[in-house]
Amino acid sequence: MPACVTMAEALAPGAPLLHPDWQSYECIVDGVARGGNIAWEAKVVRGDVDAAFARPDVTIVESCFRVGRQSHFPFEPRGAVASHEDGRFHIITSTQVPWTVRAVTARVMGVHSSLVRVTVPPVGGAFGLKFDASIEPMAAILARKTGRTVSLVNSREDETTTCLCRENADIRIRSAIGPDGEIVGREAVVLMDAGAYGGEQIFLSTMTAHTLGASYRLGAVRLSSRVVYTNTPPNGAFRSCNGAYNAFALERHTDEICERIGMDRMEFRKRNVLRDGDRGATGQVFEGDVLGPMLDRMEALRARSGTQEHRAGGRLYGRATTVGTWNIFVGPSSATVNLNSDGSVTLVTASVEIGSGSITQGVPQIVAANLGIHPSKVIVKAADTDAAGYDMGTGGGRTVVSMGAAATAACAVVREKLLETASELLQTPPEDLVLREGRVQIKGRPGSGTTIETVIARAEQTKGPISGSGAFTAPGTAKGMPGCAAGHFFDAMDLPVFIVHESEVAVDPETGEVEVLAYRVVQDVGRAINPRAVRGQIQGAVVQGIGYGIHEQVTLGPDGGIEQTGFETYHLPLAQDAVQVEIDLFEGAPSCGPMGTKGIAEVAIMNGGATMACAIADAIGLKVQQLPLTAPRVMALIDGIEPVLDHPHISRRWSDNILK
Repeated sequence: MPACVTMAEALAPGAPLLHPDWQSYECIVDGVARGGNIAWEAKVVRGDVDAAFARPDVTIVESCFRVGRQSHFPFEPRGAVASHEDGRFHIITSTQVPWTVRAVTARVMGVHSSLVRVTVPPVGGAFGLKFDASIEPMAAILARKTGRTVSLVNSREDETTTCLCRENADIRIRSAIGPDGEIVGREAVVLMDAGAYGGEQIFLSTMTAHTLGASYRLGAVRLSSRVVYTNTPPNGAFRSCNGAYNAFALERHTDEICERIGMDRMEFRKRNVLRDGDRGATGQVFEGDVLGPMLDRMEALRARSGTQEHRAGGRLYGRATTVGTWNIFVGPSSATVNLNSDGSVTLVTASVEIGSGSITQGVPQIVAANLGIHPSKVIVKAADTDAAGYDMGTGGGRTVVSMGAAATAACAVVREKLLETASELLQTPPEDLVLREGRVQIKGRPGSGTTIETVIARAEQTKGPISGSGAFTAPGTAKGMPGCAAGHFFDAMDLPVFIVHESEVAVDPETGEVEVLAYRVVQDVGRAINPRAVRGQIQGAVVQGIGYGIHEQVTLGPDGGIEQTGFETYHLPLAQDAVQVEIDLFEGAPSCGPMGTKGIAEVAIMNGGATMACAIADAIGLKVQQLPLTAPRVMALIDGIEPVLDHPHISRRWSDNILK
């Protein structure tokens, strides 16, 4: 059977079926369209799009885009240690999702999930790569077969050539723009390359409606996100998932609209970004006026620091400002808080520290604030499915929000027990007591009362040790409009997060090399309980986003295999490529997170590639349709030899692009 290495080949008439038995595959969402080499289709239709495009007073702008794959490249590769004793498996692994590893391993081994224990030490980076179970079941099989403890660790070549990437995608988008610059209608088709198996791409297809269909106030809209099988290594979750390339397509398309109708790019964005009460593509209502004020803050940030055009010298100078929206799927978490006799607190959770500081800094700060102690007094127990309750996993910007809320609920139980015991000890009603600076104090009398250690000792003698458990899941208050979305795992998200990025670049017209002269970020953070950590996450995310935009390239051979084998053949951003990011933390937007917090790290990378592409397009004065914009590609654009994308495999007729 001939290989279908590209999505165009897989969708061509008469293409061989990569999964002839696709109809036997389980379908967990009702009403999903799938068939042939299309593993899944998620679509949204809201309003009369045909009527919007038929209006005589609209300007129609159409764009095509393509993005390549991006490899995660955490410094710690995937690895697992498995043992099998007395009928139980114990797996020590580097993962973001211990409970998923537990469930999948149990299923593979044919045992009840209670017979699998998963423990996770601090993880050396993940970025979405470790959001599934792959190496762990193999280690479990070998452990049971040999009767010995088995360690499996990927080599760097294994990690590069066989593990999931951010998927490559093809996008066609068109908009009908009214006489005042309003977006009357929008239509887009996104093809996501699943690789040989559907896997995580099935779930991630939902995100198109919440990224490509967000940020701007839309009239009528219809979007299709199709997951396509190809004879290539499977793809999967990557920080900001498909948001990174949908932001690229959306913001480049927006700039093309501005050029076509002759409107200033900042003015167009200010007129059209989401405002309080506006609806997204699925009909979800957004609360708060956030993006408009953030654009104003970006202009103020630029005015304070000054532009860097003078540093371009004889090179081509460009500047671009982009906006983005990431929607956090909060999901369920649980936590237990135990008070120790020395006044410290042990937090038991299945959430994993992957380098973001969410579990080592963010959640302990929330626990400490709730119990009136210093964060250094909070001990976080390493994730252990035998000791901790269920958690959906660390990723997607959900950890501080969901686990922080679960820990807050657990702290409420602990507070009540603490104050009840202290009330007896101090002969003061609980409502007149506060927890502050490691003490139970009488309100309005600093230094009064007694230490938490004293109260704990009293409780242990009279009531037993003090502990509490709590749980949290999304409040479910956000709703889409009935009948708009099909094939989606959810039609609304409880926690939108907004971003404004700006970059200034200099492009060498002789070599195509791009230097980032300045990079600015205004980020919606809800409330920054640890501003230094938040800024660190944003700084790192921007560098990774710049890598996606101009450096990192995964190439596939004629057989569909990945040609890069490690650091020597995959160009990650180096220290010399990094830029000091000017950051403005925008606080006060609505949030269901504890203490007003929001997720930080996903949205921070989302517009990196988009902003670089828009700035480079501004510099060279040419249409930019593809990422990454490596130096050879930039030179091909300047020399006029870069092929113009038209995507013949994505029809201009909507009805041809959806499964009936």
